[in-house]
Amino acid sequence: MKKIFTYLCFLLPAVSGFAQEPADYVNPFIGTTNYGTCNPGAICPNGLMSVVPFNVMGSSDNKYDKDSRWWSTPYENTNSYFTGLSHVNLSGVGCPEMGSLILMPTTGELDVDFTKYGSKYKDETATPGYYSIFLTKYNIKAEATATLRSGLTRFTFPAGKSNIMLNLGEGLTNETGAFLRRISDTEIEGMRMLGTFCYNPQAVFPIYFVMKINKKPEATGYWKKQPEMKGVEAQWDAYSGKYKLYNNYNREIAGNDIGAWFTFNTAENEEVEVAMGVSFVSMDNARENLEKEQQGRHFSEIQKEARNNWNSHLGRIKVEGGTDDQKSVFYTGLYHALIHPNILQDVNGEYPAMETGKTMTTKGNRYTVYSLWDTYRNLHQLMTLVYPEKQIEMVRTMVDMYKEHGWMPKWELYGRETLTMEGDPSLPVIVDTWKKGLKDFDIETAYEAMYKSATTPGMQNLMRPDIDDYISKGYVPLMEQYDNSVSHALEYYIADYSLYTLAKELGKKEDAKMFYDRSMGYKKYYCKEFGTLRPKLPNGEFYSPFDPKQGENFEPSPGFHEGNSWNYTFFVPHDIKGLAKMMGGQKKFVNKLQMVFDKGYYDPANEPDIAYPYLFSYFKGEEWRTQKLVKELLAKHFTNTPGGIPGNDDAGTMSAWAIFSMMGLYPDCPGVPEYTLTTPTFDKVTITLNPDFYSQKELVIEVANKDSDSDYINKIEMNGKKCGYRVNHNDLVKAGKITIYKK
Repeated sequence: MKKIFTYLCFLLPAVSGFAQEPADYVNPFIGTTNYGTCNPGAICPNGLMSVVPFNVMGSSDNKYDKDSRWWSTPYENTNSYFTGLSHVNLSGVGCPEMGSLILMPTTGELDVDFTKYGSKYKDETATPGYYSIFLTKYNIKAEATATLRSGLTRFTFPAGKSNIMLNLGEGLTNETGAFLRRISDTEIEGMRMLGTFCYNPQAVFPIYFVMKINKKPEATGYWKKQPEMKGVEAQWDAYSGKYKLYNNYNREIAGNDIGAWFTFNTAENEEVEVAMGVSFVSMDNARENLEKEQQGRHFSEIQKEARNNWNSHLGRIKVEGGTDDQKSVFYTGLYHALIHPNILQDVNGEYPAMETGKTMTTKGNRYTVYSLWDTYRNLHQLMTLVYPEKQIEMVRTMVDMYKEHGWMPKWELYGRETLTMEGDPSLPVIVDTWKKGLKDFDIETAYEAMYKSATTPGMQNLMRPDIDDYISKGYVPLMEQYDNSVSHALEYYIADYSLYTLAKELGKKEDAKMFYDRSMGYKKYYCKEFGTLRPKLPNGEFYSPFDPKQGENFEPSPGFHEGNSWNYTFFVPHDIKGLAKMMGGQKKFVNKLQMVFDKGYYDPANEPDIAYPYLFSYFKGEEWRTQKLVKELLAKHFTNTPGGIPGNDDAGTMSAWAIFSMMGLYPDCPGVPEYTLTTPTFDKVTITLNPDFYSQKELVIEVANKDSDSDYINKIEMNGKKCGYRVNHNDLVKAGKITIYKK
């Protein structure tokens, strides 16, 4: 079934300086197939709540059934079988989780079996803060919007018998178990267990909710799926595995597969609204979140507020020139970059402390969903430049996590550490933020935390479990064929280089020398025979047999995670000149890097090599290669289509690559406060700078001779003075203007 992409127009005042509102350019369907794992659901910027269509379960002809394959998103654009709206979801991640509290409307006789009650659909529409769909099986229009901590759905029913069901048994999560309590005929509260993200069985947590309906039902009740029974009498065989309805039971209910239903007599086109508040602390907090944020308002007012919120955030950057499709790619990328990390605290400031089970209170924003192996590369740099008020609170959150748990986060999820991916990724984020002038956080405690993860022996080290060999040998040896040892070590080198620069600035000279020396250990992996990085054995010999191409298409590769040697060989951003020297000089380095692109070894969907196009600009006379490749990669892999992101968006990381690249600058070395400049997609980019952090009111990147057909840069001026292709962040935000002159 063909999708209908609709951009809704609202009678709202335009954001100053925009012919259209920024939200008009956002296409929430970008990244909803091709494994982008984005979704078109309703959410506010960095909001805890999202209300998302769930179309990956229930039908025998469903191509992407979550129960028959690894599926990490509640929505797949090529599907067309709707089984409800899920509340609180993840965006752009690679492991199944969340996607619970599923709300489903139906008509006719009640059927609570999710394998039967789903519906085909049409007229699917999405814009920031709003989603709608028409269910052809039931002739129901379903709409969703959200506040920061609550969702609001509106169902437009036909005349007759209508039902609303809340399913607590299904979802993306691998966890089971839920609890329900009826407060009145129109209000219920409860809890659902979530977690086990990326196979970590300990990273589990509850989500609490309160749900209110604005129409009194004719009847209401619970359901519970009965356990499968074997070896019992025939009457029990007929009963086992079925859904039991509880029509006259009004107290609490608990189980692994339970739900609540409400049945109404509705008039033609009658609207029924369902409000859902959530909390990761308590049901009382969920109710308070709902009441304070919605305040009894109806759908249109909540929707308008969400859209205004998005326009305010997206309007921090104004682009001029380019095509409408390019603007859609840009503003949708910015939209995706503003989903995670998201707030965790309730309206009263309470949140679940990291790994302790305690409830604590914050005065500012407490963030969660730290996909740091991904986002340390560019998303936090985007926050620092455009949304520094968010970034400083994200860093404060990380430092507080250390105070509560004893470790910085690696891949934190709602107060639990999942330990997903490798490295020590919080270090470059914190150092990068500090060196860019955002210093209003406890740097001494932060340094203590970073030093701990960089020096604690492996048996006690949560961040670097293989650190012992890393320290004694200067590299992590290959102990098992697919142990990702080289990937681990390369991440440690980058983290230690960041720690070196911070220690040096803080006057810790001995520490600085130690961490610098460690960061150069990547040289031990360089193999002259292949001209690449190559796994090493404990005895110092290189691993054999070795094929640097092994690992294409995500097949296992000895020593490397989610890639092969070509995806990692140039992943030494802190010492590109040193790597070039090992390869035999600039010319050989450039030729080898160019070969990676010419032979198709470059993977635009994998983090370790996403900065590769910018590495040419480290060498005078080779900057044109960066300019050519960035334009080509943007055109090929980032499009205004559902498949318009090259794989998982990785919590906004791929989108951040596109945003920076389209603006004409990129932070290619995490932890180093510099950018490489390239040809921008647009004639003019205006970034509004936060006056609480930066002295200039804006940063303008403008092409002087925009009528030129050339894709290449002749010269660059910063605030009227000629500059090179690499600029320091602190100089950039003080400059006011970057002028690009094309050839």
